Amino acid sequence: MARSIYITSAEGDTGKSTIALGVLDLLTRSALRVGVFRPVARSTDQNDYVLELLLAHDGVDLTYEQCVGVTYEEVHADPEAALSRIVSRYHEVDRQCDVVVIVGTDYTDVAGPTELSYNARIAVNLGAPVLLVVRGAGRRPDEVRQIVDVCLSELRTQHAEVIGVVANRCAPEELVTVRAAMGTDLPTWSLPEDLLLSAPTVRALMEAVGGRLAAGDEELLSREALDLLVGAMSVEHLLEKLTDGAVIITPGDRSDILLGLLMAHAADGFPSLAGIILNGGFYPPSAIARLVNGLGQRLPIIRTDLGTFRTASRAAATRGRLSADSQRKVDTALALFDKHVDGTTLLARLDVSRPTVVTPLMFEYELLDRARNDRKHIVLPEGNDDRILRAASTLLRREVAQLTILGNETTIRARATELGLDISGAAVVDPKDGALFDRFALEYTELRKHKGMTVERAKEIVGSVSYFGTMMVQLGLADGMVSGAMHTTAHTIKPAFEIIKTAPGVSIVSSVFLMCLEDRVLVYGDCAVNPDPTAEQLADIAISSAETAVQFGIEPRIAMLSYSTGESGTGVDVDKVRAATALVRQRRPDLSVEGPIQYDAAVDASVARAKMPESSVAGRATVFIFPDLNTGNNTYKAVQRSAGAVAIGPVMQGLRKPVNDLSRGALVQDIVNTVAITAIQAQAFALAEQLATSEGRSGSPVSPVTPAVQSGAVQ
Repeated sequence: MARSIYITSAEGDTGKSTIALGVLDLLTRSALRVGVFRPVARSTDQNDYVLELLLAHDGVDLTYEQCVGVTYEEVHADPEAALSRIVSRYHEVDRQCDVVVIVGTDYTDVAGPTELSYNARIAVNLGAPVLLVVRGAGRRPDEVRQIVDVCLSELRTQHAEVIGVVANRCAPEELVTVRAAMGTDLPTWSLPEDLLLSAPTVRALMEAVGGRLAAGDEELLSREALDLLVGAMSVEHLLEKLTDGAVIITPGDRSDILLGLLMAHAADGFPSLAGIILNGGFYPPSAIARLVNGLGQRLPIIRTDLGTFRTASRAAATRGRLSADSQRKVDTALALFDKHVDGTTLLARLDVSRPTVVTPLMFEYELLDRARNDRKHIVLPEGNDDRILRAASTLLRREVAQLTILGNETTIRARATELGLDISGAAVVDPKDGALFDRFALEYTELRKHKGMTVERAKEIVGSVSYFGTMMVQLGLADGMVSGAMHTTAHTIKPAFEIIKTAPGVSIVSSVFLMCLEDRVLVYGDCAVNPDPTAEQLADIAISSAETAVQFGIEPRIAMLSYSTGESGTGVDVDKVRAATALVRQRRPDLSVEGPIQYDAAVDASVARAKMPESSVAGRATVFIFPDLNTGNNTYKAVQRSAGAVAIGPVMQGLRKPVNDLSRGALVQDIVNTVAITAIQAQAFALAEQLATSEGRSGSPVSPVTPAVQSGAVQ
């Protein structure tokens, strides 16, 4: 039977969905099969947005219909029959999961005490301990204490087991005071109010006022409206009141205000607006409309037939929801939960033990957690790509890494604001403007003077975002670089070959993919860089791949792959793998390595018993070294597509400092993962440097055997 947690409150507007999302996110890091359940949904006419939010989480694999108990109508008609159906429906989910997050009712239509009592009865009948959520907004700490006391009394009267209390939406400056005031022997946590989470989108405002998009970009309707302002005053006075993310309501026949707002929105030094609502059923005459269209603005301009009072009233009454289609809100909610709730304590109260297997989602979370533990500075050269900006917003909000984004600062920040993203925590640097440009040109000239490099030519080169970012890493202004969303692998990696060069004792730069299967993570190398490595290079790739495996918590057991196992085959290709295996054993006798070995013997225990019964690697391999790029690239893609594996990479290895390449089809989550990987690599490099310094060893690199970017990178 699954272990469950019942999240409930005694009133509406507690931000219970934020807590539910945080708990769900926490549990997906600790359990294989996590389910969600909504005992009472809003209605049968439209889907419950809280349930949709939770089902959109990557760790949940259930349908909406499976996760609903009954409707409010069924509860009103016959509470006992509804309770019986809830129990029956819950156990259908329970049988499929290791742990279930149950989200109580929303206080849409029933008196508080009655509804809390019914939630308590549901929790008891489902055998689920309760996490109580109370609202701190607009309350003094002693008032929060009173609410907690009343709720705990009611829950215990119904024999519900309470495992913790969360005071949500508290004044940020009173978090400690509120937590102390709750005065219970249960674990307690307090979370601050964040206005973004309750901010409606521009689309929600448009729907609330019965409006329609008259001009602008429909995509930007998803931006949150952080302020609402009625603007019927003169333009010069209105401009003084504008704020970032504001939606301005103004009469549709005030062309002067419309044009003034559009000009302010586009001008440096003025706030970036989220939208304009033209009310009264008016729209500017054709000449003004042509002018508006000619300005090329993407700012949503909405028309409504309502008057000013009704438009403002409906807009002001529109409350935002935490929904899956707002990544910024999801990131904000998860960051608040991670920062203010002790996940270890909560898991201990639930008695959820960590499984021995590792799912792709667990591995991704582990990456983010490890990167967060020692935040490194990563440079992102492709600031003109929306995916980079979206990833940057997530990385900053989740505190995964410090970031520098390359590009024109005004353009990049304006675009991020337009998309409703917060990248204020990132530095934005223009590669062709400022003192760094001249400094990098001189440094690059010195690095490449043996190739006849001149300062004039160097200035042409270091203005390229990849070269500029690589120089930042080389000179210690960043700990690592991630690029490739808009550029080829050669464009990303060639500067690293020239400038950063290979690590001491490594003759070749190579790559691995971290292959996240259903229950484990494997390392595949080299699948992206070197077309046909020699035996010596293959040995280097194997050793580098083993070291990469260790960096990411994978015990390295190396399989040197070939079409033959052991001594059964001959030929040039098999001999190359056999020689490479011998070199690995000679150079790193501490590593477990087997080769040549076929893939089935490396991964399948029954085949291993038949072909290599004495091997400690066969059937248990975790690091797979392919004899050439053709084999490696095709195999990783075959496993990715056929087995549904998540392929993270390519992760570059062998460089003195971390530089990683993205696929040009990379998704935002791919970018987030790659930045986390790069940060973890930077942590390992920093630790190695500290150890070398403490032992009195030189950390200077050896001269590299620079590989040609022949290929680079098949993705």
